[in-house]
Amino acid sequence: MMTLVALARHRHFGRTALELNTTQPAISARLAALEQEFGCKLILRGNTGFGLTPEGEKVLKIFETVLRQIEGLKHELADDPAPILEVIRVGAIDTISSTWMTHFVEATHAAFPHLKIELTVESTKNLVQGMHDGAYDMIFALDPAIGEGFRSFVSCIFQMSWAGSPRLINPDKVYSVEELSQLPIITFPKGTPPYRMVAPYFQDERVLASKLTSSNSLYSIINLLIDGFGVGTIPTVTIHREIKMGLLHALNVSKRFPPMPIIATYQSSTHNDLIRSVVEQSRASAKAYCATVDPSMAWVD
Repeated sequence: MMTLVALARHRHFGRTALELNTTQPAISARLAALEQEFGCKLILRGNTGFGLTPEGEKVLKIFETVLRQIEGLKHELADDPAPILEVIRVGAIDTISSTWMTHFVEATHAAFPHLKIELTVESTKNLVQGMHDGAYDMIFALDPAIGEGFRSFVSCIFQMSWAGSPRLINPDKVYSVEELSQLPIITFPKGTPPYRMVAPYFQDERVLASKLTSSNSLYSIINLLIDGFGVGTIPTVTIHREIKMGLLHALNVSKRFPPMPIIATYQSSTHNDLIRSVVEQSRASAKAYCATVDPSMAWVD
């Protein structure tokens, strides 16, 4: 049972063998024995990726239930009141960790006292790769993870604003795209989803080449903006306090920057009932947060 549950979580034979303190051939042999016992394929393997068959999903759900019951029975027989602890591994970009992630974690813990949330803040690229590697049960990023057993939806949408220090920009001026291109620009590294939004805004990526400073940290970008190193476009909700304090100003621009959807992806083949409840809580937390800010800055469709 543990072999199939661990394989579904890790989506990788090597990492499963590591967790179960055995070898990859041993994991393959255990899986083959299970498939022979049930008379059907449980896992799909090949160039298209790794996933459970419909039969495998049914077997996994039963195995997870049985393992939880066995764990509960151990505590009961040992007269140990310690609760059964379930773990959900969540990954998020720093835009989410700095906005409604705290509400999500607190609300989830309140609803599920015996649930442990392992939260990791990472870039979209690393989060998507982590989903494919079996490192996360759910992520909030700018791109979806696409694969067998993954489900995605738009969690919320953030409006983007060009912003800069009053030492660098004129808050009363309306900046054209050409005028923006003459300013030093701060953004995320080339190839990242935020950069992919910035480059088409100027229609010619070459205008960014000599004036670009990049960082993979939202907090670093905000500090660079405050210090007057350039202008940048970031979610308005992440700098509303800095704007209110006068440390930054939102630029008036002739061409509005498009809003940024936050994509949630979860692994539907493991923790079936629990993950569905966590998904619904994430929707509620995103909606609750958006209701507390100016609706032009953040919203839920």
